[in-house]
Amino acid sequence: MRRDDTTEAKSQSLHEEIRGVVARLAPADEVEEQHRRQVLAWLDSTRDIFRRVKPATPDPHLVSYFLLTDDQQDTFLLVDHRLAGLWLPTGGHVEPGEHPASTVYREAREELGIEAEFSPVAGREPLFVTVTETAPPGGRHTDVSLWYVLAGSRGQPLVPDPGEFREARWWTRAQIARADPAIFDPHLSRMLGKYDRARGA
Repeated sequence: MRRDDTTEAKSQSLHEEIRGVVARLAPADEVEEQHRRQVLAWLDSTRDIFRRVKPATPDPHLVSYFLLTDDQQDTFLLVDHRLAGLWLPTGGHVEPGEHPASTVYREAREELGIEAEFSPVAGREPLFVTVTETAPPGGRHTDVSLWYVLAGSRGQPLVPDPGEFREARWWTRAQIARADPAIFDPHLSRMLGKYDRARGA
């Protein structure tokens, strides 16, 4: 097999694996079901799903979020993202040829200085999928985000990336509920609800 053929076969296999990841998700509500259908249709329409040029080529493109959780303290790590101007879970764009779960390992090291430990609630599978229109400096685009869950501890040492984040903070559920929803990712509260149901199950 020629090198180009091998590369194409690997790309096709990865694309099918990513589609399978999305297809296996059990939507929490009608919004997630709509997003899931939208993502599956997008994956079926193109192989060009990895961002090549910041911030918006191609549009949409694939993102891996990971929510670092401390279940004993019932807290969640969120970061004050400089470009987005929002408190978000950590994560980043999936690179060409990279599995979204591998993105979590890479970004956990780069953004927080930790080794990713996936929560037993979902393991190496995402728990949630969203489609979000974003408008950072430089251009409006669409993020297709797979939300993973990592097991953490409020006392663990972290080295947040100061180039990306103004601050990293553990939030209690009460603090999130009291805060203005506009300062968070618009899907955060739905993600937390789905996580609670999955953990309870």
